[in-house]
Amino acid sequence: MSSRAAEVLRLLRVKGETLAVAESLTGGLVAAEITATPGASQAFRGSVTAYATELKRELLGVDGALLAMRGAVDPQVAAQMAAGVRKALGADWGIATTGVAGPDPQDGQPVGTVFVAVDGPGGADSGDTGGGKVAALRLNGDRAEIRMESVRSVLALLLEELRGERTGNERAQDTEQNGGT
Repeated sequence: MSSRAAEVLRLLRVKGETLAVAESLTGGLVAAEITATPGASQAFRGSVTAYATELKRELLGVDGALLAMRGAVDPQVAAQMAAGVRKALGADWGIATTGVAGPDPQDGQPVGTVFVAVDGPGGADSGDTGGGKVAALRLNGDRAEIRMESVRSVLALLLEELRGERTGNERAQDTEQNGGT
């Protein structure tokens, strides 16, 4: 169990919000990391592991033309995966991973090319599409290291977004935990 996953779940519970996960290269590792935390069911809705490209389109609503033109390893694909899983599983937040863990390049992208994305409420549009953020990563290491760093990175991106949307009650709790009044 990671402290990052535990903190994600704590913040979601404080806000009364939920999370859904869309994974490709991580193959379920993000969901496993989250569900290793006791009480995860209070905020975690579920996950879709869409390893095959056509499943990204069929299950997550990723644009077929985008997939045909750029392939599955693309920042827009990651963003659409996060938005699609959020919608499909009825969650407040959606996160996604797509990339190349190796051993061979894919879709013209070298090993270590990874995109992680977050889609959540309160974006610039504040509508059904929410607000999203994508991080492009160039990771080194073997297949296992690239996959685990992708897990850490998508959770860190989500934490950054969750911390940026703090409620007054949550700020008060953090102040108390840090010795303030």
